[in-house]
Amino acid sequence: MTAVLGSSLDSPLERHRTGSAGLRRINLALFAAGLTTFMSLYCTQALLPQLSEAFDVSPARASLLVSLATGAVALAVIPISSLSERFGRTRVMLVSSVASALVGLVIPLCSTFAELAVVRAVQGVALAGVPAVAMAYLADEVHAESLGGAMGRYVAGTGIGGVLGRLVPGLVSDAAGWRWALAATAVVAFGFTLAFWALLPPSRFFTPGRVDYRRLLTHLRDPGLRRLYLIALTAMAGFVTVYNFLTYRLLDAPFHLPMAVVSLIAVMNLAGSAASARAGTLADRIGRRPVLLGAVALAAAGLLLTLPPVLVLVGVGLLIFTCGFFGTHAVASGWVGLRAETGRAQASALYLSAYYLGSSIGGSAGGVAFEHGHWTATALYVLVLYAVAFGAGFTLDLSVRLVGKLRG
Repeated sequence: MTAVLGSSLDSPLERHRTGSAGLRRINLALFAAGLTTFMSLYCTQALLPQLSEAFDVSPARASLLVSLATGAVALAVIPISSLSERFGRTRVMLVSSVASALVGLVIPLCSTFAELAVVRAVQGVALAGVPAVAMAYLADEVHAESLGGAMGRYVAGTGIGGVLGRLVPGLVSDAAGWRWALAATAVVAFGFTLAFWALLPPSRFFTPGRVDYRRLLTHLRDPGLRRLYLIALTAMAGFVTVYNFLTYRLLDAPFHLPMAVVSLIAVMNLAGSAASARAGTLADRIGRRPVLLGAVALAAAGLLLTLPPVLVLVGVGLLIFTCGFFGTHAVASGWVGLRAETGRAQASALYLSAYYLGSSIGGSAGGVAFEHGHWTATALYVLVLYAVAFGAGFTLDLSVRLVGKLRG
């Protein structure tokens, strides 16, 4: 009996590998976590034109309803990830997921733009626990040879969550208005939160430790990690910019599409989710650098296709751009967990802080580009961001330490 238990892939002495029951349960749990987190985080994005009209604010100001939430996540992920080093990964993720779901139920009750903005910021803080800790949890519990695929599937869940976060309110709003749209989204997100609670396995390799913020400086001194953080910031800034303001373009001339149809652009994230899972697995097989650079280049190529005012080209270009972004994020986020030798939660939190700062600051800056130069200026702004990401990936140092860890 001892020999049988010792050979099991689910043994407490060995991290979860591809094909194990434990890894399948982790994948399902974090898939549900990605769904509820990103549904809540981006539930106002599809409604920006309606919210602009309802509160009589400009597109750039309306985009604050996305940027405030993501900015709050960016500020909260580092202290919350540090709490997870002391109190445990699963506890922090579960408390965070429930708190964010409950705050989401308050959003439809807001009567002014200021109230809505404040509640969105509070929701961002509540949401931060799941993304702050999920990558560190995976790096702790999953074997290095299977980590890329597991990370890709988690990112896939975040992508589908982004789809539902835009699709559900976009469809409901046409029939019942933006308040009911946000209420429906909050209820669905709460359901996924309950699934996350039921499925998440306890940590087996987590060891509580003293919170040491000096580790942040250690991570920031690593040139490879700094480049990964820069990739997170620029890639996410471009992605949120595209999805924030392409909605306005499709509602306006020459397309004049109805809101229910425009909200369907969120379905592109399904392809992105598939691409993230594929990119993670491919990175495990052929290496992270070539897959990362290919994904960044793919995103830029897709963005170029959106420039002509031809609906088919815009659709195809958005699809390609979305796949490129998700591939970039899946590879870069998984690489952080492998590269950091200690304080993985804090290393991942720095990545996510850069990621959400890109969403918050970069997304709002994209609004300035849109107001001054419409879609052409917006696309050029995003292309510059992806050129920076490509340069960071191209010069990313493949240290002996990382190569040794991957082989082990």
